[in-house]
Amino acid sequence: MNAAVNIAVAANESLAEFSNVLIRSAMAVYALAFVAHIVEWVFGSRSKVARTAAALTAEGTKATAAADAEVSVTVRTSGGTKVLEKPKVVTRSAPGRRADVPDGPGAAGGDEKGDLYGRIAVSLTALAFLLHFGAVLTRALSVQRAPWGNMYEFSTAFSMVAVGAYLGFLVAKKNIRWLGLPLVTTVLLDLGLAIVVFYTESDQLVPALDSYWMWIHVSLAIVCGALFYIGAVSTLLYLFRDRYETKLETGGKPGAFARSVLERLPSSASLDSFAYRINAAVFPFWTFTIIAGAIWAEKAWGRYWGWDPKEVWSFITWVGYAAYLHARATAGWKGRKAAYLALIAFLCFLFNYYGVNIFFDGLHSYGGV
Repeated sequence: MNAAVNIAVAANESLAEFSNVLIRSAMAVYALAFVAHIVEWVFGSRSKVARTAAALTAEGTKATAAADAEVSVTVRTSGGTKVLEKPKVVTRSAPGRRADVPDGPGAAGGDEKGDLYGRIAVSLTALAFLLHFGAVLTRALSVQRAPWGNMYEFSTAFSMVAVGAYLGFLVAKKNIRWLGLPLVTTVLLDLGLAIVVFYTESDQLVPALDSYWMWIHVSLAIVCGALFYIGAVSTLLYLFRDRYETKLETGGKPGAFARSVLERLPSSASLDSFAYRINAAVFPFWTFTIIAGAIWAEKAWGRYWGWDPKEVWSFITWVGYAAYLHARATAGWKGRKAAYLALIAFLCFLFNYYGVNIFFDGLHSYGGV
């Protein structure tokens, strides 16, 4: 009997160690993907997005006016002279209209070389994701439970879902390859922090967490947080891109670095719309996450709400995103003002994720920090 127990424990420890190996292997491949994305951004062409300046400056207006003026040709025939309409090619509308700013195809600008580097980067990201998924799975199998019982496990699962969502958008033909570089950068930071600061040995759950609500409440929190992260990155890039377009529109000349980076992004309108759709779609699930947590709290601690720090900051995060969505429906708060609210709401989520477990004691202080 004792020998059988020792064998079982050894097998669990072996799986936990294999999970650690997979996490480090995933980090190595993510690092290669990071390099590939850098190469894509550095050597990819901006040819298909360089029209932004022409769409927002006086030079573009003159060029378009000249092109639009040439709309007819005179043809001499035996029966006299005919004026034939020439097909009009519209390259843009009136200057200063953001809807006319062309969308960039992403980091590479659509050229052959940049596209090759981008495909390599995405392929490496997909390989790293498979290793990452294997690490989370073997961590779960090592103790036969949900693999998000402490800060280390939550961090590894959180970044895995974020990468999975990114790859899912690509599979669905959503052109968000511009997200690849900031994504793999933050995933590397998150996994490094998980290994160095939050690492916790694979072990059984504390009694309060030993419930089927663990699979519902915490998994929803992870998925919502990962998608909120994608929305926050899109919002941040929108703010930079919007300022860049404004500068061009008013006749300013952005620096070489700004032109090199920001011309490779989609238009500010596209980034803003993408972020809004994600945040609006995730918000109902975040609402249910809080409700599920309250139901679980009643079963575990005998009350639905106790103003525990984790509960308070979950609610503050909910209020932040509710304010953002309301601002989007209010004419005076669209654009940059609403974007700032979205970033504040995500910072509240991050503080709930990291800060509450580090700086506060409460019923949720089981993060293994």
